[in-house]
Amino acid sequence: MLFIGNSLTATNSLPAMVSALADAGDAGRIETRTIAVGGYSLEDHWNDGPARRAITEGGWSFVVLQQGPSALPESQVLLREYTRRFNDLIVRAGARTALYMVWPSRDRFGDFDGVRDSYAKAAKDVDGLLLPAGEAWRAAWRRDRNLALYGADNFHPSPLGSYLAAVVIVQGITGRTPSPLPRRLDSPAGLFPRIEMTEAEAKLLRDAAGDAARQHVERDR
Repeated sequence: MLFIGNSLTATNSLPAMVSALADAGDAGRIETRTIAVGGYSLEDHWNDGPARRAITEGGWSFVVLQQGPSALPESQVLLREYTRRFNDLIVRAGARTALYMVWPSRDRFGDFDGVRDSYAKAAKDVDGLLLPAGEAWRAAWRRDRNLALYGADNFHPSPLGSYLAAVVIVQGITGRTPSPLPRRLDSPAGLFPRIEMTEAEAKLLRDAAGDAARQHVERDR
């Protein structure tokens, strides 16, 4: 998998967490590469060049695209436009496009529906795979409003927030959710903080990821 995004992908080394979770949960081996630049949109990546070159090198099964929340109408237009441009390259390289749906900052909490709609439309435009991490966050909060999914700046994810996003990505890519979720996740290379949780917390996150996947399927009918 090739991840193309910004600090919402890079924080807590999300791609490394995806690989570790797949290994720990017996969901198969997932090898990743990341091109992430803080503050970048997909337009910035397109104009910069390395992301396009990495795609054309080939060898990918999925290319995961991510930019900011993109709830504003003008941001949705750009997300959809550059998803289409990247998708042309991705398909020619023999891979499938996936959209990593993120979330708004805490002070723009009301934008969650807009984030969901923007990423869902971008995925549908290219017959891509939607990875609804932001929807899983909301599903988790419906169960426990005190879960610390935001990091200290109330925008970037905490380690637990990235872990839930990783569950959604593994589930979407492999069609399987590790059961039960590992209650402890370590990075052999120290790329992300150790994740430790209770059995109840692990079940909550697994159920939230499942809810998000089902909600997307039902909404897309």
